[in-house]
Amino acid sequence: MIRVYITVITLMLAGSSFAADRPNVVFIMTDDQGYGDLGCHGNPIVKTPNLDALYRESIRFTDFHVSPFCTPTRAALMTGNNPGFTGAYRTSSGRTMMHRDEKTIANLFADNGYATGMVGKWHLGDNAPHRPQDRGFQDVVWHRCGGVGQASDYWGNDYFDDTYERNGKFEKFEGYCTDVWFQEGMRFIEENKDKPFFLYLPTNAPHGPYLVPDKWAKPYVGNKNVANANFFGMIANIDYNMGLLREQLTKLGLAENTILIFMTDNGTAAGGKFNGLDSEPLVGYNAGMRGKKSSVYDGGHRVPFFIHWPKGGLSGGRGIPVIAAHIDVLPTLAELCDIAVPDDYKPDGVSLKPLLYESDASWARDHHVIQYHGGAGARTLPSKPFEYTVVMTERWRLVNSNQQSLYDIQADPAQKQDIADKHPEVVARLRAHYQPFWETVSPRLTPVRIDVGNPAENPTVLCSQDWYMPTGNPPWNFGSIRRLPKVTGPWMLQVQKAGRYRITLRQFPQEADKPVVAERAKIEIAGQTVEQPVEAGSKGVVFEIDLPTGPTELVTYLYDRKGNAGGAYFTEVEAL
Repeated sequence: MIRVYITVITLMLAGSSFAADRPNVVFIMTDDQGYGDLGCHGNPIVKTPNLDALYRESIRFTDFHVSPFCTPTRAALMTGNNPGFTGAYRTSSGRTMMHRDEKTIANLFADNGYATGMVGKWHLGDNAPHRPQDRGFQDVVWHRCGGVGQASDYWGNDYFDDTYERNGKFEKFEGYCTDVWFQEGMRFIEENKDKPFFLYLPTNAPHGPYLVPDKWAKPYVGNKNVANANFFGMIANIDYNMGLLREQLTKLGLAENTILIFMTDNGTAAGGKFNGLDSEPLVGYNAGMRGKKSSVYDGGHRVPFFIHWPKGGLSGGRGIPVIAAHIDVLPTLAELCDIAVPDDYKPDGVSLKPLLYESDASWARDHHVIQYHGGAGARTLPSKPFEYTVVMTERWRLVNSNQQSLYDIQADPAQKQDIADKHPEVVARLRAHYQPFWETVSPRLTPVRIDVGNPAENPTVLCSQDWYMPTGNPPWNFGSIRRLPKVTGPWMLQVQKAGRYRITLRQFPQEADKPVVAERAKIEIAGQTVEQPVEAGSKGVVFEIDLPTGPTELVTYLYDRKGNAGGAYFTEVEAL
């Protein structure tokens, strides 16, 4: 009996020692901040002293690539897979959610004994089973949709003293949004300091609308070389909070054994003035690159990536000029933390550990493909082969934007000289590289459904930003919804439980407390069409209907006096 007791104690101590040795992970990603929007990357105006210090102390990937805009980058980071394969490859229109079989980096770390936290912007689905708490994160504070003030966000949020969601319940917070995210991130660190933790802290700043306390923007106001003073002010505020977070890690004795990552989600949105998506900046600094957010030129998707882990030997300042990408983050962090990636993950990315430790100087990626599915111009869905793509190698960029162009990125980093006609063999080789990518991704550019009748979220509150539209964007922000546009579209749903459902149609969310401006309402779902008049002053039009289990579509109509119909931009579906 004594021998067994001693063995148990020994195992507990060994396990505790192992847990103490496992590195923590703090993963920070800002929104719409480009490679050139940092002092350490040569920007002569914006002041980022804390990020500059992290740059000097970190290993940096200097040719690191993401997707040209929000959601797809996040999907790739979470899964290690190309965004189209995950199903989350747009920022609205029902394409922001990942397929159910996709597992996330949070699932991986939680399954291996880590406390997992997520604070800030998710943009991978607002409803079960797609919320961060459904995807492996145990402690969550977040705003819905793609930005504060967008349609499914809590009505009236404006970056200051807003209401966000904490673990499934709305809560009022005091202060500026970025300050709140970092405060909550530091709260998570404090609460989990005695165990290994994984913190994902994606800010919504400096994404528009460009709102920030005046003191942060003031140094940039009136400077003719600054395209947007508030944008730079938002970055300065992020930098300040980065300093606070690093101070806390040091104070708690965690800095040495914490893997700290800083990156951004796409190219700059407002760091300069551009003549279209693919130009060089007319005003401002873009690190010599052509293109901004939503461009498939380098300025749209080449971003900072700093990684700092003193105990693991990742410090001291060194640049790695090898192509790396968002799909590599999951396998890299798993290997650094000695976590085996199960076979059912199958990431498209690879571990960058050999590059980080210079153990394989010959390591190089044969090629990498980025596609903006549907394109920035026509916004048609689904996408076509080669449409809005770049196939890249260390030397070459084969860009298909409005036309096919080839650039020698080493000789021409600004991508000014199209030399496709001089190198047809390179064009052919890179086009051949694209084909396996398309064959893998294209079958997965299919609808991802929202649950109704799921006990994890009942009622399900649907928002028009998730209408599955074939072209363009549905109403996706407060401003567009206030105009009550005469448009509707289908929600792609999965009925989890057969039975009676209450479906409540609104033009504004329940918390807005506004009446429905319509004469007549209609719903179409599961092969049924039901119609009824709208009572004057009604703040929600209620239907009750029996639904079978399985996939279905819900389309709503609210008719005005002239018979013109718009949809119910907010609809609650409750299993009774």
